[in-house]
Amino acid sequence: MTSTAALTSEQEDRRAWLGLMASAPAGRLAALCTSAGLDWPADWLRPPEVGAVMVRGRAGGTGAPFNLGEMTVTRASVRLPSGEVGHGTVQGRDKVAAGWAAQVDALMQTGAADAVRAAVLAPLAAEADARRGARAAKAAATKVEFFTLVRGED
Repeated sequence: MTSTAALTSEQEDRRAWLGLMASAPAGRLAALCTSAGLDWPADWLRPPEVGAVMVRGRAGGTGAPFNLGEMTVTRASVRLPSGEVGHGTVQGRDKVAAGWAAQVDALMQTGAADAVRAAVLAPLAAEADARRGARAAKAAATKVEFFTLVRGED
């Protein structure tokens, strides 16, 4: 986010669940939503559409930002009959996942938020943590420890 304004806790929470769904493995979000029975009636504000976004990077993680390249994303927006609006953006060309992400975002703004969090977001978060842990363990296995021996004075 380019703004320097601090985000509220609700905005931080929403950013977290949208990011979690955006990076979910292909098919996993749809599988969790289907098994939880979350198919609520919703009107499309923006049907799923495929596009591209510019990915930015920083040299060394702290340097000046630069345009790294483009990435394909799919986005969608829905409105529930009760008026809540949800937006979803996912990596790649998965229109079904973008629709589910938008629907979950809308449902998280209703009284069903706790049930949706337990059925969809908690498993996605646990799986993301497991993937991060496996990646960290794989990287740690390649770590080389350097040491020197004191040889005394010549």
